[in-house]
Amino acid sequence: MNTSVLNMREISIEFPGVKALDSVNFTMKSGTTHALIGANGAGKSTLMKVLSGAYNHFTGQIQIDGKEVLIKDPKDAQVLGIQIVHQEVDTALIPYLTVGENIMLTKTVSEMGKRQFIRWKQIHQQATEILNSLNINVSSKKLVSELTLAEKQMVLIARTVSSKCKFLILDEPTAPLSHAETKDLFRIVRDLKEKNVGIIFISHRLPEIFEICDEITIMRNGMLVTHERIRETTPNKVIENMLGRELEEQFPERTFHIGETILEVNHLHDDEKLSDVSLHVRQGEIIGIAGLVGAGKTELCKTLFGEKKLTSGEIKLHGKKLKMANPYQAVKQGIALVPEERRKEGILVEESVVTNLTAANLGAFTSALSFVKRKAEKKQAVELIKSLGIKTPSDETKVKNLSGGNQQKIAIGKWLITDADVYIFDEPTKGVDVGAKKDIFELICELAKRGKAILYASSELAEIIGITNRLYVLYDGKVVKEVNTDITNEEDLLFYSTGGN
Repeated sequence: MNTSVLNMREISIEFPGVKALDSVNFTMKSGTTHALIGANGAGKSTLMKVLSGAYNHFTGQIQIDGKEVLIKDPKDAQVLGIQIVHQEVDTALIPYLTVGENIMLTKTVSEMGKRQFIRWKQIHQQATEILNSLNINVSSKKLVSELTLAEKQMVLIARTVSSKCKFLILDEPTAPLSHAETKDLFRIVRDLKEKNVGIIFISHRLPEIFEICDEITIMRNGMLVTHERIRETTPNKVIENMLGRELEEQFPERTFHIGETILEVNHLHDDEKLSDVSLHVRQGEIIGIAGLVGAGKTELCKTLFGEKKLTSGEIKLHGKKLKMANPYQAVKQGIALVPEERRKEGILVEESVVTNLTAANLGAFTSALSFVKRKAEKKQAVELIKSLGIKTPSDETKVKNLSGGNQQKIAIGKWLITDADVYIFDEPTKGVDVGAKKDIFELICELAKRGKAILYASSELAEIIGITNRLYVLYDGKVVKEVNTDITNEEDLLFYSTGGN
């Protein structure tokens, strides 16, 4: 197999108020797995959007095998064999079409453009061959809307294979996956590598990078920091290069006062996953909800927030039984949720930073005649931007243009104005770099110091142990273990999370 060489030379790009990339060089060969990492806002996603044709107002050169190529849009990139699988897989698939139709979508559209009849049997046969070649056990005739998140990601990867992919960009591919699903993904990555596909792997999970990648490029503040072989570096060195300094102790001390019970959940059932869940959270206490993907963590968070209906059981706040038909009633009664899917559920991507930070408590900035007090709104937003360390060119910048870590700070920050009693965090560090994680941990601990009750749901067991006082382990929708954090470890939690008794 012939090896292709990709070169991006002196790539620069600007947006209003910010220079996102400054003379960045990136090079890799097909048949290798190359990690591209950096803190949130470092420019790695922007660089890949240039390569995949999403941004065309850049300066510099892109070369394949020494020849300059012109990439003005995603179609140009696909013709050259460059494909990207974004973190938000739902946005790239058509839910009411089948797996086969989604995999062969490019070919189907091409045939329709030539006014040919679509051979549906052939479409499904070809899709099945591709799925089988990648050992993906999903029927080509299954609707995409019926798939799990991991299966949707596999379908997107299968689509790239259908169009003779040379270089595949995987943006935070393991963020929504369980351990077993991550193993399946890594198997597919290794298979593609054997077929001479070059994999660009964007991730904040360093153990995965050191397991799967051959080389690593690190970026910071829109510039290249270093490019080296994985075997010639260490995780600590990588973190120092990402942040430009040594990483301090990541988890703050938890030495704050714990008071009376604020939230009490008794024998909770829903119509889908949860079965006889009971727990309690006290004032100033950070409680972990540990479990693997699919254990029921998100279902529990959404039920406590009034988004999912409970079929039996009760939720008490300050000893009073709650009746919540929707999230609006939960917010009114002092419960806040920072959801796992921040772009889909936690922020208004097309709105400004100001609008997002004040959205959860707009009544505080509204006059008697329902006019918004823009001055007061802006003042409060600017104070939050400063106190939370949100990096944004302006308070009027659209949130969709910010990095994942800054979007997450906004998803949390909007609830601070409401002064809720209970704060629920569902996978709050998903897709967030180590520096931004520390900021989020400090923010959560500050809420606990103020006497708030905190629920911290995560499949990242090291984080659960590092930040919580006490935890509950979920398995298949049930609480299988309650334990004080200081007398357990990751191995024990993984044992209970996988059904150990």
